[in-house]
Amino acid sequence: MKTCIISFSSRPGGNCGRIAEEIARQIPGETALFDFSALTVTPCGRCAYQCFQDRERCPYTADPERAICESITESALTYFVVPNYCDYPCANFFAFNERSQCYFQGRGDLLERYLSAWKKFVVVSNTGRENFTAAFRYHVSEDAEPDILFLSARRFQRSSIRGDLMDSPEAREVLSEFIRGCGSPL
Repeated sequence: MKTCIISFSSRPGGNCGRIAEEIARQIPGETALFDFSALTVTPCGRCAYQCFQDRERCPYTADPERAICESITESALTYFVVPNYCDYPCANFFAFNERSQCYFQGRGDLLERYLSAWKKFVVVSNTGRENFTAAFRYHVSEDAEPDILFLSARRFQRSSIRGDLMDSPEAREVLSEFIRGCGSPL
């Protein structure tokens, strides 16, 4: 079974990156691990919306966005690991979100495969559940609710800034339960 894991944090060695590594360590089989901030994905803009006429005409199709979307669509399970910045997902998540429109433009079959692919979301957050739930609904089928784990550094007597959440055995156990839980094919 192939699993895709994407860390959207811009901070190398931070909580999101360490959580993504912990997930990869616990998942059997093939994993594709993406550190979004280490990739050069051009946000939408500075173009003439060529993708609306033909998705292959997007001037940025050579960047890693397509590989990430393909990995998600081809995986049995994908984990999105997203930090909370000002009560919303970070800019990297929104750049991924808007750029994916080019990947799916005119390809309803591909979009349906993407939406029906199983996804789990891990949010490093001390606040703001509603905004994340709303943002993640765009990545699952209409009749599904996103499967989200909110990991609060405060809950485990950690600081979000230090990136030490995975140093907590209790936090690692909560993450492990999420990985194993609720109908997981693992």
